[in-house]
Amino acid sequence: MKTMLAMALLGSMAASPGPSVDDLAWMAGRWESVSRDRWTEEYWSAPRAGAMIGYSRSGQGEAMGEYEFIRLVPGEDGVPAYLASPGGAAPVAFRLIERREGSAVFANPAHDYPQRIVYRRDGDTMVATVSRTDGSNATSWTYRRAE
Repeated sequence: MKTMLAMALLGSMAASPGPSVDDLAWMAGRWESVSRDRWTEEYWSAPRAGAMIGYSRSGQGEAMGEYEFIRLVPGEDGVPAYLASPGGAAPVAFRLIERREGSAVFANPAHDYPQRIVYRRDGDTMVATVSRTDGSNATSWTYRRAE
């Protein structure tokens, strides 16, 4: 009897699905950070067909300084990956390494900088932080929901 129960528990654990892009739906929306005439905005679509599409742009006044195209898609192993294309460059993949309610950590230790990207959401506030793998050289943006 104990063996059957143990096998049933192991079977249910093995059948539990891993993380998916749908688990990151809390990132969806239009997010904005404004300080005087400097601004940064980030937009994420809702998950659909296993992907979320986003962009980020920043500038000063009416002049855009930087932009980035972003995708959240299943990686080769099925685990979500954050693909960043700054300035339209070739995408760089960051694999999801940690996920909790309202937070996600993506990493690519082989990349020069950043090596880690962290998103944390609390209500209508979302903080995005880029850093080295150990958390050093961190830069953060605090966004408010714009829509």
